[in-house]
Formats: sequence, structure tokens, C-alpha cells
Amino acid sequence: MSAIDEGIVREYFEQAGFFVRQARKYALVARRGAAEEVMDLLVFNPAWQRGSRRPDFFLFANELPFVHRGVVSIKAWHATGRFTPSMLRSQPEIFRFLEENVLKEASRFFPSETGEEAGAGPLKILVLPGLPTAEPYRSQAVGMLKERGVDAVVSFRAMLLDIIERVQLNRNYGKSDTLQLVRILKHYDLLKDPQMDLLSERADSGGRRAKS
Repeated sequence: MSAIDEGIVREYFEQAGFFVRQARKYALVARRGAAEEVMDLLVFNPAWQRGSRRPDFFLFANELPFVHRGVVSIKAWHATGRFTPSMLRSQPEIFRFLEENVLKEASRFFPSETGEEAGAGPLKILVLPGLPTAEPYRSQAVGMLKERGVDAVVSFRAMLLDIIERVQLNRNYGKSDTLQLVRILKHYDLLKDPQMDLLSERADSGGRRAKS
């Protein structure tokens, strides 16, 4: 995973008011990571309201207020395209961040909770390029992810559309290479207004959930 991939995910959550912590500063090479090395990012929402409903499985920007805390695993396998059921079956490392020792380690990084949320644990969030668009493969992939314990997924497309929409031309994002690059591309009309695309993707995803 490159720094730009992680930067996109970080900006997506930070723009929504989350505190984001990087679990490690190095990349794993040719070995199985320890529990603390499997987590890519940890996110915490200080504005979360107790008693809020559970966020939808597809974690678009309008669902982020319902996320309290989360363990984020980033699978930036852009060359593979969409995560099909066969890929999910053949790539067990996709689910490593769901292991009990990993989640136990993650819980140490969050404030201790009392009341109804005590012991609930952080949301398990998987970031990926995308899921199949055709049925029954899409429903099968979603079913497999849920069965393995994934609480929410977010695609790079959805994150990028949200970031592009939020970036303003009259601001200098000198403290973020990701946001500054988006601003420059928008300035030279190399990025179109994403509002219609984002609304279309949300509506399409909602329709598929209703059918599944």
C-alpha cells in the first residue's frame, strides 16, 4: 500500500471530523504481520452521539456521523479491480484484521467506554477498490464479507468523489499533498463536478441493497 492510498483514506475521515491514527510507520515485507501491524488506520469520531443507529454496510460520507470508532484495513489493489467472491475466497489475508488478537490490540488505542457501548468494540471497516456490480456476484461478495465479520466497506471511488466535492479552489491546502493535488486538478478543469456521479452511485448501491 502506497502513502497516497493511505492519504486518501485519512483525508476522507479527517474531513468528516475524525481523529485518525496510523498504526505503524513501515510496510510489511515478506512476512506475516503481528497484531498491531495488521491495522492500517484507527479512527475515532469525537462528535458521535450515544444512542445513534448503526451505520449502513456501505460507508458513504452521510453514514460517517454514525461511526463511533473503527479499525480500518486498506486493500488498495487497484490493478485487480473489483473484489469478487472468488478473490475473497482465495485471499485470506483480506480478513486478517478481523482476528481476535488484532481487535483486542486495537481496543487498547481507544478511550474506555461505559454504558451501552461498553465492550462493543470498534467497527471493522474494509477499504477496497470496489465490489462487483452484477448480480448475483455483488450479493455473494457482500454476504461473504458480512459472514466473516466485516461491519462496513468503503470504496476508493466513493472516497475520492467526496474529497473532490469538498475541496475548494479558494483555499490553499499546503498541509495536505492529497488535497492540494485535487485543488490543482480542479483549478485546471481536469476534474469534473462529482455531485451527480456520487448521487448516482449512492442510489445504485441503495437499489441493490433493497434487492439483496
